[in-house]
Amino acid sequence: MATGHTDPQRRARILDATLDVIADEGIARVSHRRIATRAGVPLGSMTYHFDGIEQVLHEAFGRFTDRMAGLFDAHLGAAADREQARRAVADLVHVLSEGSRRDLVLAQELYTLAARDPAYRVLTHAWMERSRGHLEKHFDPDTARQLDALIEGLTLHRALAVEPHARALTVEAIARITAPDPGGHARP
Repeated sequence: MATGHTDPQRRARILDATLDVIADEGIARVSHRRIATRAGVPLGSMTYHFDGIEQVLHEAFGRFTDRMAGLFDAHLGAAADREQARRAVADLVHVLSEGSRRDLVLAQELYTLAARDPAYRVLTHAWMERSRGHLEKHFDPDTARQLDALIEGLTLHRALAVEPHARALTVEAIARITAPDPGGHARP
């Protein structure tokens, strides 16, 4: 194994291993030793590259939110109009809910940390702002916020359901949120 000075990927491997430990064992089981073992690096690499476990956790979750925001970007960023944006939201709900259990667990662990620690709320806030930015290209800010919450909620419900709901329910929920207001006027 290369030394820390000649192994430029070591820091990234440590962060990825941190996410693996969290996904497999939970945040309570995270330790320098477990991460180093999972990353295949000497234990001393942990203190060489990071000031403490909080820095490791924060940077690992930052890496996770960047990757997840990239997934949102890929789905929502390509929409050219409102109808494509609606389809992109439905696609995203189903891709996320049928995707990696690892990502689902990591998101829930991050939300729990963010509920307790403002430093992690900064990460979740940036992720939400990025996804809402795509939605606001096609919907007013309030509708974008509702759609963002819908994505999170329906994804979680589908992922945890014994019998996940069909795409038709997702499409209907999106249509209801994005429908014209009761006065018959289209939302901006």
